[in-house]
Amino acid sequence: MKTKPAYLIIPAIIALIATLTFMPSANLAQTLPEKVRTSMDLLKSEAAKLGAPKVEGTDTVAGKEVPAIYFGKTKINNNFDLVDDVVKQVGGTVTIFVKSGDDYVRVATNVKKDDGSRAIGTILDPKGKVIVDIRDNKAFYGEAPILGKPYITGYDPIRDSANNVIGIYYVGYLVE
Repeated sequence: MKTKPAYLIIPAIIALIATLTFMPSANLAQTLPEKVRTSMDLLKSEAAKLGAPKVEGTDTVAGKEVPAIYFGKTKINNNFDLVDDVVKQVGGTVTIFVKSGDDYVRVATNVKKDDGSRAIGTILDPKGKVIVDIRDNKAFYGEAPILGKPYITGYDPIRDSANNVIGIYYVGYLVE
């Protein structure tokens, strides 16, 4: 068997290694915006498994009386199973907001306040860019501050069976 001279094989190997090292691979890592979309799809899918979203009665969240949001028979206020399960699978942060008057209140979240506690009872910034899209019944995807820290985020309105916006799905990843 005849072998090729080393001066032909070695440059080919070097070129192959360089290509594999520096070539971006869509399969190896998602960009943050792609990860946000994937995480949002998972959150919505997991919520849908519980049942249709609805508001029924009120509940106290961090000392505030707010509407109680449900998926099927599962009350989400002060219930962290859904948000924690999604985070276990994809990382980042996850929140369910409920609409309370003109505000959107975090009723289930793993977003932490500076003291390390869950940021339940806090509201979506009423002067921020996210609320503009939500009030127009549109989703928001992009960078937004969460309690003063930059995140790549997704916010998608939660609608009841009459297509009324009753809350917001949120997923996000801290920009480091």
